[in-house]
Amino acid sequence: MKTVHSLCARALLGLAALGMSAGAQADYPEKDMRMIIPFGAGGGSDILARTIGAVIEELGLAPVRFTYENLPGASSARGYREASRRKGDPYTMATVSVSFFTTPLITRAPFSQDDFTPIAAISMAPYVLAVKADSPLRTLQDFAAAKRLTTGSVGVVSDARLLSDMLSKQLQVRVDVVPFEGEGEIVTGVLGKHIDFLFSNPSEVLTHIEAGTMRPIAVSAGQRLGSMPEVPTFKEQGYDIEHTMLRSVVMPAGVEPEVVAYWEDVLRKVAHSPQWKARYLDRYKDEPRFEDAKTAAASMRQTQARYTALLKELEIIK
Repeated sequence: MKTVHSLCARALLGLAALGMSAGAQADYPEKDMRMIIPFGAGGGSDILARTIGAVIEELGLAPVRFTYENLPGASSARGYREASRRKGDPYTMATVSVSFFTTPLITRAPFSQDDFTPIAAISMAPYVLAVKADSPLRTLQDFAAAKRLTTGSVGVVSDARLLSDMLSKQLQVRVDVVPFEGEGEIVTGVLGKHIDFLFSNPSEVLTHIEAGTMRPIAVSAGQRLGSMPEVPTFKEQGYDIEHTMLRSVVMPAGVEPEVVAYWEDVLRKVAHSPQWKARYLDRYKDEPRFEDAKTAAASMRQTQARYTALLKELEIIK
């Protein structure tokens, strides 16, 4: 009987514990969410983070508000380090950028992807291969026939650099990549015929394409873009080139599965809302794409592998 009483007592304690846990979860979230932005105000990551928070608040998808903390510096290491050190904190978030992958590879950054929990990807940023309107490069076959080509990249490592490397391999043509300070300078470089082509997000070149000063050749997505449906993909033209940047949200490692599920559901509703389409997709020409936590984690691993391979080829890392 003593054993039976002991088992019953343990069962009741277990149920009580479950009840407390469920109650605690029912109250989550109870305070404002902290969104860490590892870059300065006004940039792409800043706009992304603030738009996500604004749509959540406008639609009443969570009973709390968002506070934003810009922590630029050290190629994003300062901001991502601050987010990663909050292990298990269900009130800290950050958005993913290229440097989320590259900074830990290139420097002794005090964080890695293992320090974060992917929550969801909320949209997809494709890239457009474009030239000046009067360029003799009219098709990918023209690119392949060239002896040498030049393009631009912001910094040593970027999505544009990665795509240029993929282009060089697939078309078996030499591509020299010139570093620039900003995307605007690269556009100017193409228009001034200082470089032959660029890889850019649609939002940065669409006005030039519509004005007839630049001509698109291909897009890096798996299918044609809603913003320029007349432009074929690389794969349609016979080349195995596909790379996009997923606009994703992460939290520190160690957050509870229930927390992941909560924000995953919230971000799913954001991604499918007309407010998100109007405020972000239509304005910045991103493509609609939602990936849940599991799928987003797999996409991040794939992106990490691509950058690792590129950096090794460039002999930046061993």
